[in-house]
Amino acid sequence: MVRAQTSHPLDPLSAAEISVAVATVRAAGATPEVRDSMRFIEVTLVEPVKSVVALADAYFFPPFQPSLLPKTKGGPVIPSKLPPRQARLVVYNKRSNDTSIWIVELSEVHAATRGGHHRGKAISSKVVPDVQPPMDAVEYAECEAVVKDFPPFREAMKRRGIEDMDLVMVDAWCAGYHSDADAPSRRLAKPLIFCRTESDCPMENGYARPVEGIHVLVDMQNMVVIEFEDRKLIPLPPADPLRNYTPGETRGGVDRSDVKPLQIIQPEGPSFRVNGHFVQWQKWNFRIGFTPREGLVIYSVAYIDGSRGRRPVAHRLSFVEMVVPYGDPNEPHYRKNAFDAGEDGLGKNAHSLKKGCDCLGYIKYFDAHFTNFTGGVETIENCVCLHEEDHGILWKHQDWRSGLAEVRRSRRLTVSFICTVANYEYGFFWHFYQDGKIEAEVKLTGILSLGALQPGETRKYGTTIAPGLYAPVHQHFFVARMDMAVDCKPGETFNQVVEVNVKVEEPGKNNVHNNAFYAEEELLRSELQAMRDCNPLSARHWIVRNTRNVNRTGQLTGFKIVPGSNCLPLAGSEAKFLRRAPFLKHNLWVTPYSRDEMYPGGEFPNQNPRVGEGLATWVKQNRSLEEADIVLWYVFGITHIPRLEDWPVMPVDRIGFTLMPHGFFNCSPAVDVPPSTCDVEIKENGIAVKPIQNGLLAKL
Repeated sequence: MVRAQTSHPLDPLSAAEISVAVATVRAAGATPEVRDSMRFIEVTLVEPVKSVVALADAYFFPPFQPSLLPKTKGGPVIPSKLPPRQARLVVYNKRSNDTSIWIVELSEVHAATRGGHHRGKAISSKVVPDVQPPMDAVEYAECEAVVKDFPPFREAMKRRGIEDMDLVMVDAWCAGYHSDADAPSRRLAKPLIFCRTESDCPMENGYARPVEGIHVLVDMQNMVVIEFEDRKLIPLPPADPLRNYTPGETRGGVDRSDVKPLQIIQPEGPSFRVNGHFVQWQKWNFRIGFTPREGLVIYSVAYIDGSRGRRPVAHRLSFVEMVVPYGDPNEPHYRKNAFDAGEDGLGKNAHSLKKGCDCLGYIKYFDAHFTNFTGGVETIENCVCLHEEDHGILWKHQDWRSGLAEVRRSRRLTVSFICTVANYEYGFFWHFYQDGKIEAEVKLTGILSLGALQPGETRKYGTTIAPGLYAPVHQHFFVARMDMAVDCKPGETFNQVVEVNVKVEEPGKNNVHNNAFYAEEELLRSELQAMRDCNPLSARHWIVRNTRNVNRTGQLTGFKIVPGSNCLPLAGSEAKFLRRAPFLKHNLWVTPYSRDEMYPGGEFPNQNPRVGEGLATWVKQNRSLEEADIVLWYVFGITHIPRLEDWPVMPVDRIGFTLMPHGFFNCSPAVDVPPSTCDVEIKENGIAVKPIQNGLLAKL
């Protein structure tokens, strides 16, 4: 059997493949001017149709799983090779201000193309009118330099007592869309300005001194300041002695000295196995992917369930968008409503964990490859972290008659990455558990985005955290897109969604003691019916069920989504950011799978004035959901009322949700988890205690 490629169809593009794709597109430019003006926003894998993934997993890549393909009379017809991999490129033309999308095939040799021999063929290209693609780090750096070199800006800073431009920080925020002046015919940025106190201190918290009263508008295509106005002289906040967050002496403080070392060791190695991007752990298996926009992607999630074999749960899991609207109506905060995935890219802003490890234990890292603005390839080493964590008690019971006890410790497998977008850090985590749960978690930390106050001024739209300094109220929203496949092979459309609410039984003959309540299910039959909100008062949750598969009690097998803490936008219904983000108006949306429906705000939310795009538009088709290839869109958020304890650095906030088996198994899959053995010596009141199985202690 001839293999067409060594990469699985879902593996992220390699550095070599990205280079080939860029070279192919550049070579296809009609003139030297066109080629020189190309800027490469992103290069991503064209994910193949699900039948190709099934074929690859069945016969081309271990562990070979022929059961993924439907049975055919006379046996399957197995091709000698898989279709060639393809790359999708978003290209911005700096000369014409056009955005185009290219598809490049990566397998065939085309020697005649400009630039010599390379493996790539341009399949298609199209210009997308009236859009602006995400901003790039190169543009941000150029914008900062242009603003700092603009004479009226230097004069405005001089009025505020600042002549050293090395102290000034210019954060180039996307313009958003507030009026026709923000239309995508121009590529715009509306920077926020900050100023450090000490130029020789690179780790100083410059966000502690916001510069307000200055309006700047930058044409990012031509990299020139096109509007400037020093509207109001607001004094710079005084240098806050508590502004810095670096260790001990470097911030003028003292670190704690009574924290003892805590070591996480696995002397026999980890319990997971990794082959390329394929991961196996505790009956779970899945593939790891990564994109510049979403960051971490989890593919082909399945559970090995004894004699029932491999049971699919989801085809694709990722965080596809996030929106951060601020609640202060004053300039410049009213226009702070960042789409951090669609305007910047969560993956492109990911950390290399070489620069400070965020994981403990035995760790497997995955690198991530991207194109930079000019088409070169950059690698974020150790970008994705895979490791096991102890997670407390999994289950326990003690028989009061016999005194015998059984306890099992919970272990989970965590896949994560962390990114920085300006002042904020976001950690994105997928946790897999031994009891069949999958937990999605976002951790929020970093530094507050602040505003300056006049002497004696206070604002009800934020919290004063230091003299002349306040933190506006704001919200963070995240959208998880879950292409579900509960007990469905690729190509099968046997899922549906039911909503479950707990109801109180009416008083009467069925409730003579007035204690009765029950769970009531409702099938969500169409897209418009499936626009739903969380309701903790009724313990509301949703179950994705297989319409053809039952458990031992005859119930349909399923996985349910259990909300964590959540919220909805607190802005008025006519808020400008909701025009770009109408998907925030509900916590749950359900659609039938469509390959082109990936991003809830449309592919290009930057300066996007249109209402007729994205999730809220797709559901107007009101397609049937009674038996379909189901995609869940779960919107979850947090309302941040800043505290003094969030300064100078914010302790982690956590939000998320859980995918939990519901009738998927015939009994608890946690029952066969073996007893734990602790391998450290503990002392109680000076007496050595020897750990034994189940975590129980015996005095020596």
